[in-house]
Amino acid sequence: MTVYFIGAGPGDPELLTLKAARLIGECPVCLYAGSLVPEAVVACAPEGALVMDTAPMNLDETHAQIVAAHARGQNVARVHSGDPSLYGAIAEQIRRLKADGIDYQIIPGVPAYAAAAAALGTELTVPEIAQSIVLTRMSMKSTGMPQGETLANFARTGATLAIHLGIRALREIERQLEPHYGADCPVAVVYRVGWPDQLIIRGTLMDVREKVRAAKITRTALILVGPALSDQHGFPDSALYDAAKPHVLRPKRKV
Repeated sequence: MTVYFIGAGPGDPELLTLKAARLIGECPVCLYAGSLVPEAVVACAPEGALVMDTAPMNLDETHAQIVAAHARGQNVARVHSGDPSLYGAIAEQIRRLKADGIDYQIIPGVPAYAAAAAALGTELTVPEIAQSIVLTRMSMKSTGMPQGETLANFARTGATLAIHLGIRALREIERQLEPHYGADCPVAVVYRVGWPDQLIIRGTLMDVREKVRAAKITRTALILVGPALSDQHGFPDSALYDAAKPHVLRPKRKV
């Protein structure tokens, strides 16, 4: 018996990997986080499968379902949004599985920041503008952040920031980031990326908070901040395809 932690991607069932879809379609037990994973993603579960929304359940309750499936010799599809390795809350589940001697595997999925960049039609790593992406979150009512992992510290690098769980903390985000990026730094808020009601709000650190308030968005949104989100005029071409810069797969041609 194996528990498969499956990354369901951001919400669009067509963004499931082939492996993820196959496993959901094979497992007789499917536990999914319904607040973040739409029912359409788990619609491929086999006929007669036990499909449960774990949103109203606590950790002990979900683990009890897994233990029961283990006793029956049934594989479990534990379906999470995005990629399970990013804010998937799987570490504490894995700790319990190990304690009970239950095997598990992690199946990666499309992370929200990648889906958001695709929805925006942009690259997040632009030559000489930004070559790093910081995936972080705001504390709010969740577990506190480790010392040193502050927005201000990350902002000093000038990297593109992908901020989770921060839609209700836009004032604080603006306060910490403006001294480093400037008030006119571009910001994109992507609400429920991959869902039918997906909404994109573009603005700057100066005005995005009012735009989000007007749209009445209070949850399930990713915030992207950084100069790479601008129109990106004037940046140089990447050296990857530069004819003047040969490499091992494109050696210098002899005349």
